[in-house]
Amino acid sequence: MDIDRSQLPLFFSDYLTYLDVIRGKAKRTVNEYYNDIAMFLRWLHCTLQKKPVSECAEVDLRDVTVSEMERVTVAELYDYIRYLRDVRGNTQRSVSRRMSAVRSLFKYLTKNKGMLKTDPCQNLELPTVKKSLPRFLTLEESRRMLESAEEAPSFDTLRDYCIVTLFLNCGFRLAELVGMNVGDVDFFNRQIRVLGKGSKERIVYLNDACLAAIQSYLAERENPPEEPNALFLSRNHRRISRRRVQQIVENTLTASGLAGRGLSTHKLRHTAATLMYQHGHVDTLTLKEILGHQSIATTEIYTHLSSQQRQDAIDSNPLAGERLHESKKDK
Repeated sequence: MDIDRSQLPLFFSDYLTYLDVIRGKAKRTVNEYYNDIAMFLRWLHCTLQKKPVSECAEVDLRDVTVSEMERVTVAELYDYIRYLRDVRGNTQRSVSRRMSAVRSLFKYLTKNKGMLKTDPCQNLELPTVKKSLPRFLTLEESRRMLESAEEAPSFDTLRDYCIVTLFLNCGFRLAELVGMNVGDVDFFNRQIRVLGKGSKERIVYLNDACLAAIQSYLAERENPPEEPNALFLSRNHRRISRRRVQQIVENTLTASGLAGRGLSTHKLRHTAATLMYQHGHVDTLTLKEILGHQSIATTEIYTHLSSQQRQDAIDSNPLAGERLHESKKDK
């Protein structure tokens, strides 16, 4: 989606430019910030103008002024959170994400631009987001998925198998995989250059399975003049779309008997990290670099322990073999 900056108040347009140019946010991320902040600004204008919130969608963003932003207090922010939860039916996770965008805007207007004297988000508390363990495939289920991808009677079997292999072995994000170019693959050094979040590059090493899958696919792949650089192509010889990759994963899960469990391309990322952690004994710092996380706290989500590992941990206690002596039992 291309944002029409001429339909925005100047402070909002400047903020989006800041996200793009200074923060290096991807276009998709900037669009997400735009949607979340635009919703808040429309609600704010309706609230301050004493209009019913049912008219929020009709608000012209150009009518939102800096003076209205100056009038925002923590109380208004809590009212907005209530609006998101009760009127729009947003989950706690969605509320937290939307408010993160609002917080970022106010921080920009106070610290970066000096347009506001105080930041109303400074003392804002958000609802606690319940943390749940990520869904993932077991080692055996991952093997089943690879077998299904290899045996699928598809026109693009080698491509689809390669995609599933890279997801399960390296834990790439969907956008990272779609954006890969042939020139990113370095067969000599067994690595691939990845463009991650915020346009940050990283190098990920490729194991034998990944190298073999890429080589087999490229040996059969046509090299069309329309998209000579794209690694993964659609049937029309264009760079493969995100939706097509999602369909490939969905079809492979169905063929493996693993459908209906809420699994997705991102869950394959969870799976790769989990397999490396549980079976490869990879430490969290190394996982952080492989996955392209900014914070080690994010990586720790993937390092959940299996029930067998928890059982093994308890069994490893040196006191696990102690028993009540028979003579004590009789007393």
